[in-house]
Amino acid sequence: MPMFQSLCKRDGVDGQILDLDTAVKDGVLGGVDSGFVGTTGVAEKLDLGRMIEELDLCDVPSVFICPISLEPMQDPVTLCTGQTYERSNILKWFSLGHLTCPTTMQELWDDTLTPNTTLYRLIFTWFSQKYLVMKKRSEDVQGRVLELVETLKKVKGQARVLALKELHQVVAAHATARKALLDGGGVSVVSSLLGPFTSYAVGSEVIGVLGSLNLDCESKRSLVQPAKVSLMVDILNEGSIETKINCTRLIETLIEGKDFDLEIFRSHSLLVGLMRLVKDKRHTNGIFAGLKLLRKVCSHSEVKSLLVSIGAVSQLVELLSGLEPDCLELALSILDALASVPEGRLALKDCSNAIPIMVKLLMRVSENYTKYALSILWSVCKLAPEEFSLIAVEAGLAAKLLLLIQSNCDPILKQQSAELLKLCSLNYSDTIFISKCKLTRTIQ
Repeated sequence: MPMFQSLCKRDGVDGQILDLDTAVKDGVLGGVDSGFVGTTGVAEKLDLGRMIEELDLCDVPSVFICPISLEPMQDPVTLCTGQTYERSNILKWFSLGHLTCPTTMQELWDDTLTPNTTLYRLIFTWFSQKYLVMKKRSEDVQGRVLELVETLKKVKGQARVLALKELHQVVAAHATARKALLDGGGVSVVSSLLGPFTSYAVGSEVIGVLGSLNLDCESKRSLVQPAKVSLMVDILNEGSIETKINCTRLIETLIEGKDFDLEIFRSHSLLVGLMRLVKDKRHTNGIFAGLKLLRKVCSHSEVKSLLVSIGAVSQLVELLSGLEPDCLELALSILDALASVPEGRLALKDCSNAIPIMVKLLMRVSENYTKYALSILWSVCKLAPEEFSLIAVEAGLAAKLLLLIQSNCDPILKQQSAELLKLCSLNYSDTIFISKCKLTRTIQ
């Protein structure tokens, strides 16, 4: 028996044993006539390559896979050894001068390529059935989205909440639903439900829906209104963790626009809400979302000053030791941004554990960590060089700086390290400072 047939018997399609002969006899190939499949009453030509690409399945039976490319076959051909390959792949194998079967490495006594039409029909049927199911589901989802949008125009109260909940679930799960909502004008309908008298139940679902979409400039402009933004901030402070994350994602999307109005987002309540979110150690996904938005809003000096005034510096420093790497880098970048304003530098200077933590983070994980930590140390050093040098050197900074200067890091970091090392030596004699540069303590 040819190898491809024996392989067929080992793989299941929809839970059934996959055997070519049995498949043909039992009519598994039925419903396909020369590549035409009926859908919505109209016969359409289905392209196997397009179906394979759009479905992108990971559970394709191994008999459909070309042993050379490990991709589903579209034009299977069988060699004299009984092995089946994709035509283009085996021809390429031959063009490289190979006169053997790639799987068995047997020398070929005949290089004829026999089209495996039975396997092709089985592959085509398997993919077309799955493709049509996917297409039908996609059409059903799109239709349901448009129905829900029409419902939202008419209903109020609990009925509106239920319709929004379903819409939220559908758009979160299906790309076709998101496209239908955008193309069908549903965004304006959903956005109109946000206002000064919107209930928490309605607002949280609206924000969930909008946060799942790739909004265009016009949609963003309609949302960046004081009353709507104020509601988003209120829900950020009062909602569940999921709702808070949805709020941060939506606000992050809104401030990416070119006509972003800083005044609307320069809100004490927004910054307080974000700091509460990043301090909630029970939900790491919330910490990451909150830090991402904080990083974006604190690119403006007015926001930096406001963020420092609510105690963000000391709170972020306290968080550093327990953060995951991606969150830690975001937190360091925020602290570095806050160190660029006088209030931020003062807050870092007054934070007793800021310098030891920054010293510890030098040359840890990535060069970005080092860049941010060194920049923060440099900012504090310029503010109070004598006081800084004593604390920093006792924390092991001198030895770390020597390592940095000798490493393969960015030349700018090396230069900054050299200047910082010079400042560190101000309060010490040469002999004592050399002893402070020893690596033993740093390694410990």
